[in-house]
Amino acid sequence: MLECWKTPCLQRIAPSLYYSTAPILIMPETTTMPESTRSNRKERIGEVISNKMAKTIIVRVERRFPHPRFKKVVTGYKKFYAHDEKSEAKVGDRVRIQETRPLSKTKRWRLMQVVRRSAGVTPVAV
Repeated sequence: MLECWKTPCLQRIAPSLYYSTAPILIMPETTTMPESTRSNRKERIGEVISNKMAKTIIVRVERRFPHPRFKKVVTGYKKFYAHDEKSEAKVGDRVRIQETRPLSKTKRWRLMQVVRRSAGVTPVAV
């Protein structure tokens, strides 16, 4: 197996491998990584605006940034579909969501925790 790494074509592609005297280690394809060494995933905090779907919530995340041309601070909003396994989030709650693998056509986030419960007052549709 190691002989195929010492071919002249490899000398053109990766000279450092061709002239290296260190043994080449091949990792197995099914390597599981513990969650502590996994790359950091994006997290957002937002407000639940809908929980009418089964195990799915819609979270509105607010983002404040200066306008590129006029430099006025602008508030932008984006909706994220998040997976809520236990259906614990209600409309109006502040929640923390984390990026995950695609769960459906639109769901790429999952609920991590409910940061603050709503007062029970139903907000006006946004």
